[in-house]
Amino acid sequence: MAIITLTTDLGHKDFYQAVLKGSILSQFPGANLVDITHDIPAFNILQAAFVLKNAFHYFPKSTVHLIGIDSVFDENARYLALKYSDHYFVGSDNGLFSLLFDEDPSEIVELTILQDLKLLHFPLSDILAKAAAHLAKGGTLAEIGLPVQTVKEKISLNPVIEQNMIRGSVIYIDSFQNVITNINKSIFTEVQRKRNFTLFFRRNESISELSWHYNEVPEGEKLCLFGISNHLEIAINKGNASGLLGLKLGDIVRIEFHPSSLTQN
Repeated sequence: MAIITLTTDLGHKDFYQAVLKGSILSQFPGANLVDITHDIPAFNILQAAFVLKNAFHYFPKSTVHLIGIDSVFDENARYLALKYSDHYFVGSDNGLFSLLFDEDPSEIVELTILQDLKLLHFPLSDILAKAAAHLAKGGTLAEIGLPVQTVKEKISLNPVIEQNMIRGSVIYIDSFQNVITNINKSIFTEVQRKRNFTLFFRRNESISELSWHYNEVPEGEKLCLFGISNHLEIAINKGNASGLLGLKLGDIVRIEFHPSSLTQN
């Protein structure tokens, strides 16, 4: 079963998503197309990288992940296909790949597929769709591109770490309005060292206990936990944390660690 996943900023209103899927299926009618999301804000490679990074490893090896973020035609653009952790990735070299991977890909090629002039302004449904179909059919990277050594670098906003504090920021708000920060569990555990903590954020709000699941507090109460992404989340049990707590993308959160007594990890 050849799987091609789709992560784009195309949305659902227009015909662009249909053009992309039709182009892939014309190249490879047997492809199994799986939508990861088409709701990434336009050109937002940071959110796209976060979503795909947390999703791709649940798919079988050799899955092809087609990324359509900020992929409009640019005569100076590079389009890449990569192999990483036995998965294939196809997309524009716009910095997203540097945010997506924790290690260097095992193979990278710059695509040499000829541009169809009829689709000049939509390379996602032309060059990238052809590359994804080729790989899903079992083709090799060497057949569709020339080897390159690096991808474009994009610097992500990392938490600021001090001996008794972590200062992070909101990087994603999910469909349930849970607020996800750039503080992952390994950083938290390393700095916490089994100490009590207080998480501070907007409107003088704070949380001093780590929950294991969303229903651990009464309905309507706020909580923090490490969710499926392994990043620290601020949530309200069956409520809208982003709206009710006034948290939005880019907002600062602060964790202060207190001396002495033990707490849960």
